[in-house]
Order: sequence, then structure tokens, then C-alpha cells
Amino acid sequence: MDHALFPNIPTVAYFSMEIGVDPDIPTYSGGLGLLAGDTLRAAADLEVPMVAITLLYRKGYFRQQLDAQGHQTPSPVQWTPEAHLVRLEPEVTIQIEGHSVAIGVWRYLTRGPSGYTVPVYLLDTDLPQNDPEDRRYSGSLYKGDLAFRLAQETVLGVGGIAMLRALGYDYIRLYHMNEGHSALLTLALLAEQMGSRGVAAATDSDRERVRQQCVFTTHTPVPAGHDQFPRDVVVRILGEERAHALEMGGGCLNGTLNMTSLALGFSRYVNGVAMRHGEVSRTMFPNYPISSITNGVHAATWIAKPFSALLDRYIPNWRRDNLYLRHAICIPLPEIADAHEAAKRELLVEVQRRTGMHLDPRAFTIGFARRAAAYKRADFLFTDLARLRGIVAQGGAIQVIYSGKAHPKDEPGKELIRRVFAAAKELQGTIPIVYLEDYDVALAKQLCAGVDVWLNTPQRPHEASGTSGMKAAMNGVPSLSILDGWWVEGHIEGVTGWAIGNPWPQESTLQQEVDSLYSKLETVILPQYYQRPTEFDQVRRSTIALGGSFFNTQRMLYQYLMNAYLDL
Repeated sequence: MDHALFPNIPTVAYFSMEIGVDPDIPTYSGGLGLLAGDTLRAAADLEVPMVAITLLYRKGYFRQQLDAQGHQTPSPVQWTPEAHLVRLEPEVTIQIEGHSVAIGVWRYLTRGPSGYTVPVYLLDTDLPQNDPEDRRYSGSLYKGDLAFRLAQETVLGVGGIAMLRALGYDYIRLYHMNEGHSALLTLALLAEQMGSRGVAAATDSDRERVRQQCVFTTHTPVPAGHDQFPRDVVVRILGEERAHALEMGGGCLNGTLNMTSLALGFSRYVNGVAMRHGEVSRTMFPNYPISSITNGVHAATWIAKPFSALLDRYIPNWRRDNLYLRHAICIPLPEIADAHEAAKRELLVEVQRRTGMHLDPRAFTIGFARRAAAYKRADFLFTDLARLRGIVAQGGAIQVIYSGKAHPKDEPGKELIRRVFAAAKELQGTIPIVYLEDYDVALAKQLCAGVDVWLNTPQRPHEASGTSGMKAAMNGVPSLSILDGWWVEGHIEGVTGWAIGNPWPQESTLQQEVDSLYSKLETVILPQYYQRPTEFDQVRRSTIALGGSFFNTQRMLYQYLMNAYLDL
């Protein structure tokens, strides 16, 4: 393999439960998977020697249908792996529930502008020699009970290491765990090291040798979001010997396997995904040195055609080196406005195609699109409908475009969607509100580029990073956001967008946040949009120059190289 720009670093194996590499390959559910895909695209851009491991998910995550009241109905995704992936010959077997499970593999090549490729290997248990239950492990993402989930994570971690060896990757020296789902790879590495002695015989020095090979990125700032499995489930899926080895390695607390604790204990470098998230993680896990590398997005993937054409004219090298996006500050404002108008027009055409609803291209358009989870508070804008009506009456038209899926088992998330639908009905005739179903990569790209402001209202400090706002920034769409996640670093008031609530780190009450949101809309943003459009275009331009040039995966991957991968 040609290691090109980085000949002295070891090959990195990147493990992630979900990876979004192509809109037609539905092996992701949201931000975690899209971040993984963007990371690998950046690795291909920079010619970093990486390989990636994930699961195939023949039924994807799910397709979302919404009725007139916002009730969500899921259905399996229909896609054909053969049309997008290459089936490779190697098959491996691992032990799950005391019997052998066979694993096959498919390959996708992420290709950079120079032709350099980063392979993604997708593990598949839907093989004829497997039992029907075992074949389901590569069926759907994030489905099933605890035992099923642990079995899937065993396929990823233990099966992933076995498959890398079968594919000839004996030279890998660094394993990057993207979230705790893949932490069982440490058990597989320990088993390789121990050989016939067995993992239960491992000493502290044995575990330290594994630790020196691993780095870990945690994404979840709330305890409930970390995978945990009772000991009886661990013994059932992995067996007594491996359960004991996990206990000795510090992965089990009070009789429960905690995948985050396992990854923390077996990693020589750990990071959160934003400055603020790193701080929160250190309070959650005070016994571990947790650093921070703020997420980014892949600029060439997420910048829409009207803006990429504009950047090509003024900044020819922006794709090769995203730092050149800083030079967007010199692009004439009328051309910024024209590019945004084109992106907005494309979005509104798509809205009409999907819903039959005609939105006004001149009206101030708010975008809110992300996973429908209670802490993200999608209905926050509708806290005081009377005040919102008054803002529109005085300040000018507002229209809102929503999108996002709730996990099929997340009842509060599904209720959140219904509340948005209820608010839309209540505001009918005053504020047009549309909720676009089945949010995916293609729709996300149009939304992030075509709205006028990106709204983000999470409950602090639950937002780990929030890459949707970064995607918007790439397209000159400023954020109106709670100061959490990436926005603590990306926010410059009135330059890259606007903050909701008190300045970080001072906490805000709910009423203060509500008042701040409505006040910013009424007294700052709408007057600027309708009465001083040139100033609003200046904010758009600054958002690209300041936000786009930093919150990208090229910068992010450089930081991983300097702080995690090269620090051997």
C-alpha cells in the first residue's frame, strides 16, 4: 500500500457501528454514521492509510412515513448490496452464544481527488450456513433486545478483527473506536495476544499492550446513551471466560458490562467531539484523561452546487485544502446572495415535489432537521404561539422546514414530531410549517444549503457536537442556536450567527432561552433580513469563511494525526 503523504504512520483501522458513505447505502441512522463517512472521505483526500469496519445492514435503519397528525410508521429499507458493493471471498467464524457464526464481507472504496482509496469493509452474517437468528445480525441497525445488540457488537468488534486478518491486514498498529459499540475489538486483540493461554489469564502488562494500540472517541454526553449489558447477557453471548476477562479489564461495573468503560480502559488516547463535550465527559469519567477534537464535516460533500461553483471560481484550491475557505471573505456579496438564492430555489422545488406545498422564496425560512429526540427540543420554537404570531405581524413572514426521524422505540421522540404537526395546524395561515419525511443524506444537503437560518435548541449540555449546523455553515447558512456542542466554538454573535440564551458557560433558565430566541428573531434577525439584506449577506459570507474553514474533517483528521495517531 502506498502511504503517500504519511509514510511513517501505521495503518489505522476505524471501527464504527454505522457508516454513511453513500446516499444509496443506508448503513447509518444519523450524525454518528455521517461523521464516520466524512472522516473516511477526508482520509482519502489526505491520503491517510486507513481501513474501516462496519456492518452491512441489509434492511438499513428504516424508512419513515408520517400521517397528517405526525404519527410515524417505520418500514424496512429496500436496497441491493450487489449494486453498490463488491462481495469479497474471505469468510471467518466467531463464537456467539456457544456456537459458530460465519461472517462474510463486502467492500466499498472511498476515493479521494488524487485517486487514493480508503476501503470500507461491511460485515455480513446473512449466509446460508448460519442459523436464521444469526443471519439477522446484519439485518437492521439498532434493533432488537440487549442480547441481540450485544451479538451485533460482537460481530463488529470480534468479527471485525478476524476479518481484517483474513483480508491480509497484519500490519495494522492502531485501532480507532468510533463510540463504544466497537469496544469488543479490545477483547479480540487481547485473545490474539494471549493465544492458547486464553484471555482470562491476561495480566496488566498484557492489557497495556492492547491499550497502546487503541484510541477511542466518545460521542454521548448523557449516561443513558452508553451501551450497558447485564452480566447474564454477557455470559450468554460471550461465554464465562470472556465475561471474566472483561471484568478483569475494567469493563464491568457492578455486574454490568459498560462498553464506554471498556473502551476507556483499553485506550491510550480518548477524546470527546467538541471542547464543551470534552469537559462534560471528564465530569462523567473523572478517572480518565479525556481530550477534545471538535468534529467537522466533509466540505466537498456538503457544499451545494451553487456554492461549490462559486468557490471554484474564486478559490480553486478549496477542495484540496479546506483552509482556503477562509478566502471566501473576499467573494463579492451579490454573488453570495445569488448562490444562496439558487440553493433556496432548489430546496423549495423539492418541498413542493414532496408535499405539494408552495413556500415563498422571499420569506425568511428556518431549517430544523436532525434526529427527533426529546433533548433536541424540536418544538421549542412554538413555546409561545401568541408571541410568535406577533413577531410575524411586526417583523415579516416566517416559514419553517422540519425533518428528522425518531427511533422506532423512542416514544418521546415520536411525540415530539406530533407536537410539531400540531403547532403547524395551529399556525396555519400565519406561519407555513412543513415536515419532510424520511430524512436522508440527499435531503440534508438541500436543507442545509437552502434555508436562511439553521435553528438548534438542545437542552444543555446534551449536545455532544451537532454537525448539521456545520453543514449549514459550509453553505453560508448561519445558526441560531443554544450555546452547546460545536456552537460554543463556532459562535461569533452577529458574524457567524446568533446565540440563544446566556453566554457560555453561564446557564440559562428555560424562560431566558425562550425570551432570547424570540427577541433575536424580532429585534435582530428579521429586521436585518428584510430591511438590511446586505448585512445579512455579510453574515452568510463570514459563516463560510470562519465556520467552513475550521469545522471540516480535513482539520479534524489532522488533529487526530497529530494527537492520537502519531503519538506512539
